[in-house]
Amino acid sequence: MSGGGVDLSVHGITGPVVRRNPAPAKLYEDAVNGGDDCLSAEGCLVSYSGAKTGRSPEDRHIVRDKATEEEVFWGSVNKAISPESFARNRDRARDFLAARECLYVVDGFAGWDPGDRLKIRIICSRPYHALFMHNMLIRPTADELRSFGIPDFVVYNAGQQEADESVPGVTSQVSVDLFFSGREASILGTEYAGEMKKGVFTVMNFLMPLRGVLSMHCSATADRATGRSSLLFGLSGTGKTTLSADRRRALVGDDEHCWGADGIYNIEGGCYAKTIDLSEAREPDIFRALRFGAVLENVVLSDDRSVDWADGSVTQNTRGSYPIEHISGAQIPCRAGHPTDVIFLTADAFGVLPPVSRLTPEQAMYHFVSGYTAKVAGTEVGVTEPQATFSPCFGGPFMPLHPARYAQLLADRIREHGTRAWLVNTGWSGGAYGTGSRIDLKHTRTMVDAIHRGDLTGAPVERDPTFGLDFVTRAPGVPDEILHPRGTWSDGAAYDAQAGQLARLFRDNFSKYETTCSREVCNAGPA
Repeated sequence: MSGGGVDLSVHGITGPVVRRNPAPAKLYEDAVNGGDDCLSAEGCLVSYSGAKTGRSPEDRHIVRDKATEEEVFWGSVNKAISPESFARNRDRARDFLAARECLYVVDGFAGWDPGDRLKIRIICSRPYHALFMHNMLIRPTADELRSFGIPDFVVYNAGQQEADESVPGVTSQVSVDLFFSGREASILGTEYAGEMKKGVFTVMNFLMPLRGVLSMHCSATADRATGRSSLLFGLSGTGKTTLSADRRRALVGDDEHCWGADGIYNIEGGCYAKTIDLSEAREPDIFRALRFGAVLENVVLSDDRSVDWADGSVTQNTRGSYPIEHISGAQIPCRAGHPTDVIFLTADAFGVLPPVSRLTPEQAMYHFVSGYTAKVAGTEVGVTEPQATFSPCFGGPFMPLHPARYAQLLADRIREHGTRAWLVNTGWSGGAYGTGSRIDLKHTRTMVDAIHRGDLTGAPVERDPTFGLDFVTRAPGVPDEILHPRGTWSDGAAYDAQAGQLARLFRDNFSKYETTCSREVCNAGPA
């Protein structure tokens, strides 16, 4: 909904024509007339992000001041920058934006709960960026836009302008800086739109837990009859998006959520899906959502202007952004009741974790903090055998607080609402990657369906001697033999050795959290 112009002098910007919340059709016109973007036969705006076709986590900084000194979990993920350096970067971004002929302002909300939501303002010069955030923020009504007032957080996107490497703390031509106290962020040196999305998410991940609200990197669905929800956590390649596309349940959201006093709610107003090798047969909801109003990033078009979904010559990280209303089964407003189930997905390429295990609250905290999955050979240069990957809270790059803070909130919610917690292995069985085989997706879907129905709550279990997990030994519609991981291996001793190796990796990774997690949580991992 267009709200006319807005005075940007309060943000240190004067001069350009300002278009506030223009309609998607207008953004299409401006993007195509600008010469940098084009249209696909499917009706999408096709845009290119230049040299950066993914996030730049090494170049993201958080301002270190009195408000963040003791709160932020500083280290290789959360890198500090001074208020003075931030001001120089922000002013460089403002100067770049002030020199443009036309700017776009996108005012929207982060968070579907009216009591928790933040008013976000994006200031940018590319129509592509404006349409992207029109999709990803929650779009205000005409009345809400008129009464929007002072935003809670402002993002200056000057991605076409390189950062100044003489600024202390800046180590490359890219600098993405978040100033929680100042309620501002600046982007320099990267035109990848995902930096805006994940910047807003990081802000929510700082502010919401301080209010007692758990922010989460997960997908969420809701039972259409009861209204209660289910959460799916998982790193890339674990099946989080695929398993949340369930026609029998309503989609609350695909990526970012909060769990508050009244239940869960989506942080975003849209979805951001990978599109490499996309097909209508495998991902019908996403495929059909990519129509007029959607943005496609870095895809290749065929001669007839249709998208060649298999072409990754620009990047394998081709993406599509679209409003959540484009999903026919979406639940609008994107809110639901307290979860019946929390499901952690891991693609264990070592082939030793059980297909489905029931977790205690302490085990849920342990595996939430660990955030384990495994890369397989060929996914990255130099990866020739399964490689363990640990990302705390299944979203480490976006979590500014200590992982134990989020884990404690999760455990408190699980206990308070009687929520069941599960670890589901969507990876390999019968051997590691290269020897065993990937667990059949239809079996995983059957197990997740059984979890939602409550069929596995009282199912028989066995205790895994290495990982201490109570794994389910009988599930409706799933062959019993695949539920026993050791039994699927032809060589039991080889399984034991592989399990021991993965257990050591778990323990080594968790050692850095032992001083801040309780003894019960530390003891909930592998023996």
